[in-house]
Amino acid sequence: MSLYQQWLSSPVLTQQQRAELEAIKDDPKEIEDRFYKDLEFGTGGLRGILGMGTNRMNVYTVRRAAKGLAEYLLKHPVPGKKGVAIAHDSRHFSREFAEDSARVIANMGIPVYLFDALRPTPELSFTIKHLNCAAGIVVTASHNPAEYNGFKAYGADGGQITPDTADAVLGVMKQLDPLTIELLPDLNDPLITIIGKEVDDAYIDHVLSLRPDKELLKRTGVKLKIVYTPLHGAGNKLVREALRRAGYEDVTVVKEQEAPDGSFPTVKSPNPENPEAFTLAIGYADKVGADVIIGTDPDSDRMGMMLKKDGVWTPVTGNQAGCLMLEYILRAAKPAPDAYAVTTIVSTRMVDFIAAHYGVQAERVLTGFKFIGETIDKKEKQGNPHFLLGFEESYGYLTGGYIRDKDAVIATLLACELTAFYKSQGVSLMDALEDMYKRYGYFAEKTVSVVMPGVDGMEKRERATQALRDNPPSEIGGRKVLKALDFKPGGVMGLPKADVLLYNLEGDAWVCVRPSGTEPKLKIYTGVRESSSEQAKKAVEQLSAAAAAFGA
Repeated sequence: MSLYQQWLSSPVLTQQQRAELEAIKDDPKEIEDRFYKDLEFGTGGLRGILGMGTNRMNVYTVRRAAKGLAEYLLKHPVPGKKGVAIAHDSRHFSREFAEDSARVIANMGIPVYLFDALRPTPELSFTIKHLNCAAGIVVTASHNPAEYNGFKAYGADGGQITPDTADAVLGVMKQLDPLTIELLPDLNDPLITIIGKEVDDAYIDHVLSLRPDKELLKRTGVKLKIVYTPLHGAGNKLVREALRRAGYEDVTVVKEQEAPDGSFPTVKSPNPENPEAFTLAIGYADKVGADVIIGTDPDSDRMGMMLKKDGVWTPVTGNQAGCLMLEYILRAAKPAPDAYAVTTIVSTRMVDFIAAHYGVQAERVLTGFKFIGETIDKKEKQGNPHFLLGFEESYGYLTGGYIRDKDAVIATLLACELTAFYKSQGVSLMDALEDMYKRYGYFAEKTVSVVMPGVDGMEKRERATQALRDNPPSEIGGRKVLKALDFKPGGVMGLPKADVLLYNLEGDAWVCVRPSGTEPKLKIYTGVRESSSEQAKKAVEQLSAAAAAFGA
């Protein structure tokens, strides 16, 4: 209540901001939720519901994060690098948050490179290295609902900041009053450079250079019909330009979802992981006789695709798409002896079988693309530049390794090249996937989120994971636990500490329990390998239902 009164009486609030707080004066529960803590700053930066309060995304919490990052950079300069690149997506207040971040950082004497309009998150990762910056910021809440926004911080390598850096920035932020952060009066300052087309062109040149078979369309003469939806986000212009320059001439865009709109009016969730997001696109695809449907999320770092199977448009899961991409990349070129792919501990185990078949390495990291980026960085420093593909089950993919975050523009070109290649062979991508299942086994995966709402939601989440540590299960869903791995102490599988539990079960099955980093929910991942598609579907449903009880 003290913080609430402090904000309510602050002279820096606008009339509209004050009115928002006055409207909740008789709602103690809402006041508590907005002010009982600061919005958490971690390796993913900030992410939260828009609104006034310390536990909300607003100009004041954003300015505090920007100032914290700026002070950290001044105390820990990166040799030979200078400046901060800033991008944003189509969400409500994204432009304001990006501009305020620029004005705060430039006010500290640090050069800023601010994009002239919304851009994909992976282009921000590219820009940091392209312009030799010390850090970067992208204002986005990725695929979250419309009421969310976020602030993601990146290091000089183009990857999300490390846990140590995040802790250090948070340490600075704790000393700052969000209502008293100083910033430049506007963007008209020599330290702020507005960037645009020149960086776009360099980025698309890089993306085009990563195609496994650049001459495929010319050599085969194959024509591909593509339906694309940016889901009201940042992918529209650059995805389409990359497709055009790659030679894909027949691209139909879902008009109702083409314009940037932070309300995402045509979808319940702007997430290509959700098949419902493709409802409008399917109508277009049926009308034009499309070969593939592609969708990108609001900040264009995740890509989803749909293919026709038995006359019905069917989503390709993140695990399936990642495996199709890896198999294609390995078929397209003879890999180096030390070539490697990277995925996460919650992604399909098919990766291991593909890697073994082609004689390459398969690395596994903790959930979060930053860990894939860290692996690429570590391998490069060890003299191994032969990165093949990184992917997460949550629809994030990357090739090349220069960019250090998942990239839906790269993924779109890969998905279209895959489709074009198999079409030139008279085979559908679904047929190609079936061939892989026959070769490696029928894999199926499922993720469930057990939500624990309310102020005590985080406490419920902690109690659930502690109960598993105190009483480890000997079997899950009738399958014996062969190995229980707790990542909290650190050192497991050579990976950092993490509040994660992984159970390897008999019959090549597995379960992973991971508390969400930002929300009061438990994410439970399951996977199986069986001898038929029907068996795999049935087995993963049974295992998932049994594992979901961990959150009860």
